[in-house]
Amino acid sequence: MAFVHLPKPWQSLERDITPESAFFNRRRFLKSLVGVGIAGATLPLLGCQKAVPTAEELANTEDLEATQNAVFADPGRPITNEILAATYNNFYEYGSSKNIWKKAQSLQTDDWKVEVSGLVKNPATYDLDDLRKKFTLEERIYRFRCVEAWAMVVPWLGFPMNALLRAVEPTSNAKFVRFTSYFDPRITKGPSFPPGQFLPFPYTEGLRIEEMANDLAFFAVGIYGHTLPNQHGAPMRMVVPWKYGFKGAKSLVKIEFLATQPATFWNALSPNEYKFEANVEPDVPHIRWSQEKERLIGPGNQFAWQEVPTQIYNGYGEFVGGLYGKG
Repeated sequence: MAFVHLPKPWQSLERDITPESAFFNRRRFLKSLVGVGIAGATLPLLGCQKAVPTAEELANTEDLEATQNAVFADPGRPITNEILAATYNNFYEYGSSKNIWKKAQSLQTDDWKVEVSGLVKNPATYDLDDLRKKFTLEERIYRFRCVEAWAMVVPWLGFPMNALLRAVEPTSNAKFVRFTSYFDPRITKGPSFPPGQFLPFPYTEGLRIEEMANDLAFFAVGIYGHTLPNQHGAPMRMVVPWKYGFKGAKSLVKIEFLATQPATFWNALSPNEYKFEANVEPDVPHIRWSQEKERLIGPGNQFAWQEVPTQIYNGYGEFVGGLYGKG
């Protein structure tokens, strides 16, 4: 399939999205920082203090070519500012605060491998070049919804999970899939907790095989037109936009096809708070957060906590409702 070079939504002033001047177009932003000599400058984010990535740190990615999937080109909301998305992350392997992007830079992604095993006819181990060559990359702009009731809109680059399914051919006994994230206690040190407190690392997540086969389920290898920065789950992560964000395991190293439902990180820690299914449902409250509304991050260069009603399945009911008898 030939690459289609279409204007990116964040480069256009004609759509109802964040203007380029407010959105910090990535390349222009980096050049402007270097040009005025403030590559290490900070921006006021959420009224606190957090230093944004320097030009050098943001530039530690490479551009990716991808076709634009027209079905997922208009999420109905402005795309979140890239700087905000890059500095407001949950990634428990590096700590429990949102400001973990600096700690995540310790991850080395050279010679990365992703093992696919279990109940499949064609087990395989892919490196990054394999993944990018074997699977056609496309751009999809998805809504992202955290269980903590905040939301973003993100332009991912990657490939649908069902492309991997076709390549490895699960057997009829495969009913679930377990996704395992990278873990090395010397690098992914996790939060600071009292000695002896157990956390079930490595981080694992799971889907029913029917969920993985849904066209909405996605493996991201890029974001905002370039490879994933570490804090977004480099070099490859899950994206399942009708579910809460914790279902999107990052920095994947293993994908296993199983006959039974696997244990997953948050569900094992607190099953009353974090369900295995974890679909976005406004009428199903979390113990600590109502899910009836959500706070939108951005656009612009500040956190703008605009509150809006939550949509069933994060607005993707037409794609996934049938999986749960609500289509």
